[in-house]
Amino acid sequence: MNLDYSFLTWQIVQSFVAKGFIFSIQLTLIAMIGGIVLGTLLAMMRLSGKPWLANPAAFYVDTLRSIPLVMVILWFFLLIPKLLGPLGGEASAMITFTLFEATYYSEIMRAGIQSVPKGQVNAGYAVGMNYSQTMQLIVLPQAFRNMLPVLLTQTIILFQDTSLVYAVGAYDLFKGFEVAGKNFNRPVETYLLAGLVYFVICFSLSMLVRRLQKKIAIIR
Repeated sequence: MNLDYSFLTWQIVQSFVAKGFIFSIQLTLIAMIGGIVLGTLLAMMRLSGKPWLANPAAFYVDTLRSIPLVMVILWFFLLIPKLLGPLGGEASAMITFTLFEATYYSEIMRAGIQSVPKGQVNAGYAVGMNYSQTMQLIVLPQAFRNMLPVLLTQTIILFQDTSLVYAVGAYDLFKGFEVAGKNFNRPVETYLLAGLVYFVICFSLSMLVRRLQKKIAIIR
């Protein structure tokens, strides 16, 4: 196989790849922030001890986690326009990823909340705090610190999963390489390069997470 990357200039990268890379980063950040916020609420609902809160949250989390992400992307892409009006593939992907990733962040945060000693929770109640105040001031700060490496690891997986938005025609990093390959009749080269770029980004972030995990372990 003769590989030829001579066509790949900086101008080509700017024209085809940069746009997709920017969207992939935007999608990752929006889904991460929204997913952690919604996931934390779901985790608190499941641990509230109130069936009318815990059961719907458990049903939501267990249902979405049982369905392949690409199917969820397609379902939401077809369903959301009927509920909210016409939406492009990019906007649909942002909503879908936020709602889907919240289920994984929820389980991470639930484990983090449960890792906080119950004695601290009881101490909060003893000084007159209610459930929300105890969670906000005592439990959640410790849970976030304990689970930060896991949250960031899930975010790396989220970045990898953004390549699935091709199913709804969104222009992400992978799509940018694909379009460049088709335009210059070099699909093999661009697919290989796309894989290399994803590997370098995810491997570098994994190393940073590992270093962060060691620092947190020292603090403990």
